[in-house]
Amino acid sequence: MQLGIWDESLRLERLSQLGDSLERLDSAIDWELFRPRLTKLFKKEAKGAGGRPPYDYLMLFKILVLQRIYNLSDDQTEYQINDRISFMRFLGLHLGDRVPDAKTIWLFRDTLTKAEVIRELFDIFNKQLEEAHLITRTGTIVDATFVEAPRQRNSKDERKDIKEGKVPEAWKKEGNSHKLRQKDMDATWTRKGNQTYFGYKDHIKVDSDSKLITDYRTTTASTHDSQPMPEMIDENDQAVYADSAYWGKPVAEALPKHVKNCINERGTKQQPLTEEQRANNNAKSKIRCRVEHVFGFMTQSMHGITVRSIGIKRAEFNIGLTNLIYNLCRFEFLHRSVVTAA
Repeated sequence: MQLGIWDESLRLERLSQLGDSLERLDSAIDWELFRPRLTKLFKKEAKGAGGRPPYDYLMLFKILVLQRIYNLSDDQTEYQINDRISFMRFLGLHLGDRVPDAKTIWLFRDTLTKAEVIRELFDIFNKQLEEAHLITRTGTIVDATFVEAPRQRNSKDERKDIKEGKVPEAWKKEGNSHKLRQKDMDATWTRKGNQTYFGYKDHIKVDSDSKLITDYRTTTASTHDSQPMPEMIDENDQAVYADSAYWGKPVAEALPKHVKNCINERGTKQQPLTEEQRANNNAKSKIRCRVEHVFGFMTQSMHGITVRSIGIKRAEFNIGLTNLIYNLCRFEFLHRSVVTAA
């Protein structure tokens, strides 16, 4: 059957009626905020007339947004863009337009990673959130979650060398270069309860009113949750909420004097918590628990908090991108709530 001139628009209209979440996100975000920084990074001097023009850098960035929301590989991203009309509309593409292939997507992401610009892009959007008065700073929540990486199967001697910062001798031998490229020597193992994790941690600082991420740090999985906290708290914060893992003299002394300490207290076997301390912890937890909604959205709506990459540099990019995209989606929800209420 031959397609008519209006068939595509009719299908898109039906998707809008059914509730296209990507359409809502696209209309709520001012994507042009990111264009100057991306153009500055990729701008090249013309070498003469001719040649295929590059893809729009903002469109490629939106592909990374799609890829992370649905947790897709590069090959699956290329396939889904070609297959799904909602993806094409989000990217401003039509059925006859050329779609970037998997290698182009990989190269674009790798260039952003090497340039270390994800923090700048995160701050660019957060500046808009500040100007819109969506970040109040009346309460700040700090927490961390594991970001699992592909697990390594190394021998005891290999693990020992990696822990000492050495490259195992067997990996240096001729013919083993492919093996070395697939080994993540930055990620670490750790244990929490009865579960073992391998990878990294995403330490986030969240505004308690809007549940927007205002700052973040990336560390290896074995880093204690409280370690990056002091450098994340600044003069704009008024009160800090965190679970009992952050309780202790080092953290309390590192907090600025004007910041109210609302960290849950931790008892010991010799000195258990009093009823008053338990009641205080319960009151603090009613605010602190809002950070779990952030991780819940990443786990459910963004299909998991994981990285497929090798090395901490790529992990920093992927974790930063995850935090930025969470803020984009959270902003769309807040924007929609205001419009609905009006």
